[in-house]
Amino acid sequence: MALTPTTFEWVCTLVRRESAIVLEKGKEYLVESRLVPLARAAGAPDVNAYVDGVRLRPDRRAQTAIVEALTTNETSWYRDGAPFQAFSTTVVPALKQARASTRSLRLWSAASSTGQEAYSLAIALQDSVVAEGWRAEILGTDISTEVLEKAKAGTYSQLEVNRGLPAPLLVRHFTRAGMNWQVNPNIRQMVRFQQLNLTSSYAALGQFDVVFLRNVLIYFDLPTKRDILGRVRRALRPDGYLFLGGAETTLGVDDNWERQLIGRVSVHRPKN
Repeated sequence: MALTPTTFEWVCTLVRRESAIVLEKGKEYLVESRLVPLARAAGAPDVNAYVDGVRLRPDRRAQTAIVEALTTNETSWYRDGAPFQAFSTTVVPALKQARASTRSLRLWSAASSTGQEAYSLAIALQDSVVAEGWRAEILGTDISTEVLEKAKAGTYSQLEVNRGLPAPLLVRHFTRAGMNWQVNPNIRQMVRFQQLNLTSSYAALGQFDVVFLRNVLIYFDLPTKRDILGRVRRALRPDGYLFLGGAETTLGVDDNWERQLIGRVSVHRPKN
């Protein structure tokens, strides 16, 4: 049974209130397909009945489950390739010069999903700085507690490691765990995960040298994008680097950024 307008509007309002993600008309099929498993688990005959039950008898856990089901968690190792190459070949050497006195780097994977991006960054830093005695800390955050639990576990199926992880890196930085692969302790200890809604305060996070905020802004309206970019800028050190998704930009959103081209990749740096 197709979603009723009442069901769709209520879900859209809930998701926007809790996550600032905008679900526009035409996304009814997406909403229904994502919520079908929740409806079945609750014993509801269809999504409309399930949502009616949550709407008429407010249940915080059920509301959270709906929001998490509609949060996109698409990810892979070294996603899109070029940003990680720019990070390793240009950004890391520049930061090694700039941070020679502290020999310490802090990175933020701001939509870490199940952890592949954060661990990809950790692997990239292992040989380039950690092996030379530097300290590297990577914070991975996401709105979904469910995906963060998987990220913290650091265990991935063969299918998951096949998505973008080169075989030599798999053999070097992972250990077989039954049918799965476990990230090695020296990589895991560099990464910390915590729940964070990007529309909430970043004050407790501290300052970062690099922020990966990739493929997230596309889900927000313009005022929310501007607000998030402004607060990310304040969380980034003055000479730091911001990586956005290929379809994302600061142009026309927040003019307090300078664009720097590294090969085919645009990185963004705070204006002084």
